[in-house]
Amino acid sequence: MSAARTLTLHNTLGGRDEPFVPQDPERVTLYVCGPTVYNRVHIGNGRPVVVFDVLFRVLRELYGPDHVVYARNITDVDDKINKAAADNGEPIAALTERFTRAFHEDIAELGTLKPTLEPRATEHIQPMIELIERLIERGHAYVADDHVLFDVTSYPDYGALSGRSLADMQAGARVEVADYKRHPGDFVLWKPAAAGEPGWESPWGTGRPGWHLECTAMIRSHLGPMIDIHGGGHDLVFPHHENEIAQGCAAEGCHEHGTHYARYWVHNGHLTIDGEKMSKSLGNFQLLHDLLQHYPGEVLRLALLSRHYRAPLNFSEETLTQSRNSLNGLYRVLRDVADIEADDIAASNTAVFTALLDDLNTPAAITALHRMTDALATASDDAERARRKGELLAGAALLGLLQQDPATWFQGDAGDDDLAAWVEERIAARKAARQGRDFAKADAIRDELVARGIELEDTPDGTRWQRAT
Repeated sequence: MSAARTLTLHNTLGGRDEPFVPQDPERVTLYVCGPTVYNRVHIGNGRPVVVFDVLFRVLRELYGPDHVVYARNITDVDDKINKAAADNGEPIAALTERFTRAFHEDIAELGTLKPTLEPRATEHIQPMIELIERLIERGHAYVADDHVLFDVTSYPDYGALSGRSLADMQAGARVEVADYKRHPGDFVLWKPAAAGEPGWESPWGTGRPGWHLECTAMIRSHLGPMIDIHGGGHDLVFPHHENEIAQGCAAEGCHEHGTHYARYWVHNGHLTIDGEKMSKSLGNFQLLHDLLQHYPGEVLRLALLSRHYRAPLNFSEETLTQSRNSLNGLYRVLRDVADIEADDIAASNTAVFTALLDDLNTPAAITALHRMTDALATASDDAERARRKGELLAGAALLGLLQQDPATWFQGDAGDDDLAAWVEERIAARKAARQGRDFAKADAIRDELVARGIELEDTPDGTRWQRAT
């Protein structure tokens, strides 16, 4: 791979930009923490889904689709899940299945590719038990009061990812820390299950795994003891990802073998709503599903990519309006060249790809997309239009954008056949009125369409229509 085609990523572990070099170019591994399925996901959950979907696309372009393994887990055992099921009066399995399905439906609207693997926590209880046994054998975990806990003092590099020291953690510990912990920072690997909670038999009694343990066990089961890239939101750096490193390295002996649990740690920044942290108490908690009732998925996707993934993103009505207008402009140019067959252009030969190689610089990639659109709009002949259109579509595909037919984009959901038929009938009636020089009737028909949220555009090739935006 030449220097010009080298991906650079900002590695949270070390806090610097580094050229990405996989362990094995024939099997590039990416793991991202997925949802805890007790409710529909909010728009903040959508940001890592979209960010790492773009990374997945870039890796596939670099190494080939068959050589990239992307795993995104489903957490289907958790205290929040237990509470939600109890509040709803439904079985836990029914609740997790329902919201897993809802998660898939919502993110499909964002135009995301399916990950290679989607392991579920409850399907990996035995690997979790085996991992705990290994940690106990190696002196990194202990049993206390029917719990199994990880001994953070046993792992010398604990805190390296987040920049926290054990002394700081102990000084800042709350007075109500469980008295069976040797150190306030020790975290649960296995906990006893209370009556009515899901539980599995283990050497330490009926119980269930701690949250941090789940990802480590699933990574070891499907991707191996060391992976290339681990991703997630910045809020997961501590304690979740810090604890994952401790477990993974303690189990495999990173210090003895000079290896790492994950070689690159990639985290996206937080999302605010109109400049404020999203929370139910502020009344600005926005579910992805609800937003999709008012905006096309591509509008939300472009909004989520409008800022660099590591920067905070302020999600607002203005952001959404800008994204919708931006997409309208791109699709408008594609509509103008709908009769031109695009050349087959490799995405790696586009300016969008070059921008994304620089630590997934999506703002620069979007700028490149607009420049490519301008070049297409001003192309001098059909041969140039075919080439420019191919470049635009290939670059847009890396971002997961411009995936619809332009006519469908402007006319809304293709499934509204009755509306489309009615609009076409009214356009035909308006045309007949104009040909009969009944301009008052023609204007009345236009007003009727406008009242239904339909905009008309008269062109030399006929009248186009679109939903008002």
